[in-house]
Parts: sequence; structure tokens; C-alpha cells
Amino acid sequence: MKRFLFLMTAMSFLVPVSASAAIRTQAVEYRDGDAVLEGYLAYDDAVQGKRPAVIVAHDWTGLRDYTKHRTEQLAQLGYVAFAVDIYGKGIRPTDPKECMAQVSIYKKDRALLRRRADAGLQVLLNQPQTDPAKVAAIGYCFGGTTVLELARSGAPLAGVVTFHGGLDTPTPADAKNIKGKVLVLHGADDPFAPAAQVAALEDEMRAAHVDYQIVLYGGAVHAFTEPEAGNDNSKGAAYNESADKRSWEAMKQFFGEIFR
Repeated sequence: MKRFLFLMTAMSFLVPVSASAAIRTQAVEYRDGDAVLEGYLAYDDAVQGKRPAVIVAHDWTGLRDYTKHRTEQLAQLGYVAFAVDIYGKGIRPTDPKECMAQVSIYKKDRALLRRRADAGLQVLLNQPQTDPAKVAAIGYCFGGTTVLELARSGAPLAGVVTFHGGLDTPTPADAKNIKGKVLVLHGADDPFAPAAQVAALEDEMRAAHVDYQIVLYGGAVHAFTEPEAGNDNSKGAAYNESADKRSWEAMKQFFGEIFR
């Protein structure tokens, strides 16, 4: 299906960083076929020339403030970052039932998930600030599933990072298409992507000769980077400040390696 990209600025504002620089952000409307999507772009307008770029894939709640904040954090590190919209413009679930309904669409149709992720990747690649030889993707929860599927599709990514992501796939043999490195940052006690799923991913990566790392954070469950998840591990999803900070530092070190 032919994909049209409409880089239409829905809003633009500045987040101050210093007296000489600011993080510029904007909503970007684009399309996957007939589906209208709305992502979120962030970059430091004080950085000159092309720079490494990062796709950010949202969790099961859709593109919301949490994902936008992470996108801005990446811009503060000097990257041009684009949060993709998998669900579609205006589709922002408000309760777990709605979230599950949306996730199920894409879990059952991995080709559609890959296409939606690639639509966002094309937006990022078309930004004048983007160095197309230095592009990575990160994802949270459902977003982890998203960036892994994008990598398995053969997308030109130097690396992907998953934070407490879903790791399963119906087509593990597609790992042979992965072009970059893979970093999995995972809660050791995550009940939604348990040890068996981690082991299956490791088998998949090993069979495809992918350069991968898996980091397990002891005492961490699902959603360990999200403060609104609360602090009750018995629910299966909870914030873990230590794992949050350690995983972000691990991502930064990984980017330092792949973007050299």
C-alpha cells in the first residue's frame, strides 16, 4: 500500500534547556495508507547539521505524555527523536480494556504493526536533521514489541532497545533480517514477559547471529520505568527507580557504541 507522509505541524513550542539552546517539539501528522497518524518530533535547535536519530515506540496506552517526555529527553541528549503513533490520530485508550483491544489488533497482525512502525521511521528519515546511517529505535512495553518487529522486518536500524518490552514473535526466523544490535532491558520478575519468553528471544537472537545483550534488573517487574505504575510489585507492574535510572544509562552507553 502506498504510503503518504504529510509532515504537517499541528503545534510547535519550545522547551528551554539553556540560554543558547532549546528543545523544539512538534506534532507531525502522517499516514499509513488511509490511516491518519500523529507522531511527536523533538530536537535541539542549537545542534548544527545532521545527527543520530531515534524512533520512540509507545506502550499500550498509546502516544501520551510519558512517551513525549522520553522523546524530549533524547533530544536533550543531542538526538533527533520521533515518537511514532501506532494506533492512529486521536486513538488514545483510557482504560485497560481499551488498551488491550488496541494491542490485540497489532499483536495478531505483525505485518500491520511493522508497517505502522515503518511509517514513523520514514518520517524520521525524512527530517533534515537526521543522519540516515545512524538511526536507532527504543520502545516501552508494547513499544518494545514494536521496535523488535521493526528490526525483524529488516529496517535500517543501527540498534534497538526495549524497556520492559514484550519479546515474543510468531516469526522468530525473521531475526535473520536484523541489521543492527539489540539491547533488552528487562525486569527479572516481569510476569508479562517471563523467563521463558526471555529465553526464547535469546535462542532467536543466537540462531540469527544477532549482536544482542539482555540485562535483567533484580526486583523489577513490568513497567519499571513508569512512575504512574505505582510501587506494588504484586500487581505485576510497578515503578522501580533504580532500574529506571540504570536502564536509561545502559541505553546511553549502547548509543555511544552504535553511533560511533
